[in-house]
Amino acid sequence: MPFEVVLPRLGWNMETGRLGEWLKRDGERVEAGEILFTVEGDKATQEVEALDSGILRIPPDAPPPGKEVPVGTVLGYLLAPGEELETGSSKLETGNWKLDARSSKLETSNQLPATNFQQPASSNQQPTISPRARRVAGELGVDWTGLKGSGRTGRIVERDVRQAAVSYQPSVISPLARKRAAELGVDVDALAARLPGKRIERADVEAEIEAKVKAEVEGGLTSTLTSTSTFTSAGAAVPITSIRRTIADRMATSAHTVAPVTLTTEADATELVRLRKQLKDDAVGAGFAPQPMPSYNDLLARLTAQALLEHPMVNARFEGDTIVQSATANIGVAVDTERGLLVPVLRDVQTKSLRQIARESAALIERARTGRITVDELQGGTFTITNLGMYEIDAFTPIINLPECAILGVGRIVPKQIVVDAEAERVAIRHMMYLSLTFDHRLVDGAPSARFLQRVKQYVERPYLWLVG
Repeated sequence: MPFEVVLPRLGWNMETGRLGEWLKRDGERVEAGEILFTVEGDKATQEVEALDSGILRIPPDAPPPGKEVPVGTVLGYLLAPGEELETGSSKLETGNWKLDARSSKLETSNQLPATNFQQPASSNQQPTISPRARRVAGELGVDWTGLKGSGRTGRIVERDVRQAAVSYQPSVISPLARKRAAELGVDVDALAARLPGKRIERADVEAEIEAKVKAEVEGGLTSTLTSTSTFTSAGAAVPITSIRRTIADRMATSAHTVAPVTLTTEADATELVRLRKQLKDDAVGAGFAPQPMPSYNDLLARLTAQALLEHPMVNARFEGDTIVQSATANIGVAVDTERGLLVPVLRDVQTKSLRQIARESAALIERARTGRITVDELQGGTFTITNLGMYEIDAFTPIINLPECAILGVGRIVPKQIVVDAEAERVAIRHMMYLSLTFDHRLVDGAPSARFLQRVKQYVERPYLWLVG
């Protein structure tokens, strides 16, 4: 009996999804656990594994890549050897496949696979490849479909891909990126030439068109850029991306749902600056292997996690008619990417060292900016930190990331002359920073929120309090 391949539900609120691309071809043998296709969510692309083994059959009327369909939609089938699938008037049979131009019947073929770097034969038969080799091929930009495998039964393995990569470094363009480029009028060949060896994704195409629009605006031009990005007397009209639409929807929901209140305080971050400098100097002096240096966001995440354990009412959320206070600190860190604002989540921050936090956050940020972040890595946060200090912003009002209770906005660190001893009338140059806490007054009152922010300020000013905690 055919096994249905359906669009899975990748999140509690997911009702529809967009098929990214098939990673197995029609007629190819699939083993349970192999990556079968990708699904594009609101902000991340998720790989989906095969739940069973068999021959993949993709019906002619199946949703094409880039099509948004409801959860549970049948995308294809996995058939047992010798099993047949009837789809309307088309009869799909198993074996080695080729398409008869005079009918819709798929017949067997004995044609062998193409040799290295030749175009595949007219047969849809493709060599088998291990999941690891497929992933490495994607990373190195190698078209594996024409490779000759050296593994057992002729399977393509990692060493085959790496050997091919030595002399073959083209860019690979995903089907969805090519379709988006056609819609926006982007020359994918020129884009690939500027990004040799990189897999071109939809995000790269959208970033290209946004850069062109920005250049046109700054240059004062009023001519038409593309069929979907035009200029009017009021300015440039740029197509809204799915991520921008999701950000807009979530921000609007937050603004219309919560009862936000923002508290702001100024903290003396001199000791925090000194701590980070000491960590950097010690790592260089000790000759440690290169590893991510804790950023200010990493330091703030660790000290905020300690403060959340002491003030659990700020680490809370609504679940129906119940307020749930989390026992762990899963802290989201807002990251500015070309695709839009993403908030990857550092989990169980209160249990980790600064080095661990630095390694994990660096990896998450890199995946977010390259479009490889997963849905799971963007979910499950209990508190968020957003830092605009690098843009010379002092204080601002952040918007709560639902269903969380609060969010901490961090401003720039600025040397200032301040009074350090009023009685002696002594002043000194100190590194000062603003902290802005926006909290949901439905969940927590002003006084507990103020005490939490006060504790965060104390931890910024005296890092030893949480370093030994």
